[in-house]
Amino acid sequence: MSILKEIALYVEKGDSSRVRTLTRIAISKKTHPDEILKDGLVKGMDLIGNKFKNDELFIPEVLISARAMKAGLDIIKRSLPQEMNTLGTRIVLGTVKGDFHDIGKKIVGMILEKEGHEVIDIGIDVPKEEFIRAIKKECPMILGMSALLTTTMGYMRQVIEAIENENLRENVKIIIGGSHVTQAFADEIKADGYAPNGIYAAELVKTLLGNK
Repeated sequence: MSILKEIALYVEKGDSSRVRTLTRIAISKKTHPDEILKDGLVKGMDLIGNKFKNDELFIPEVLISARAMKAGLDIIKRSLPQEMNTLGTRIVLGTVKGDFHDIGKKIVGMILEKEGHEVIDIGIDVPKEEFIRAIKKECPMILGMSALLTTTMGYMRQVIEAIENENLRENVKIIIGGSHVTQAFADEIKADGYAPNGIYAAELVKTLLGNK
């Protein structure tokens, strides 16, 4: 088994110590941080996300795996090349009101920063008023919303409606993500796109900005 497959396996198992050790070994073997991220950490978390969608796992188990992934991220973060916002784009990210999960959002933010975007993370449990304030203050090209729970997904619709009511919708592209979020749901609430993980989020942003 390759070391990247091992990393994915232990992320799935939620073994933070083993993920940390394997990530260090991968870096020592000159494995590119992007490969560790995409083919190890993200792949392992995608497996967990699919199981969660199929009701094979519960939130505590998802969070254990997310902590294992974060353990690997902490190791590779210093190795990821930073572009220092060479693209000149600003992105606001937030987890919607009622939801306190942010590991996925942090992963997305880290990948987007690595791609050269300026990322402003406004946190968790964010009400629609705070999203509005962030758009007016930061003037982002992209607004990203996340929700892990089915009970909080619906709040994304309220945020988009509030943005429309403030006549700000034409100013910003809106992307959404989360374990139970789908493209069909994105279409339903009139978001501009959906991404299942940080790798896809970076590609989606490129597409929306016309920077293919």
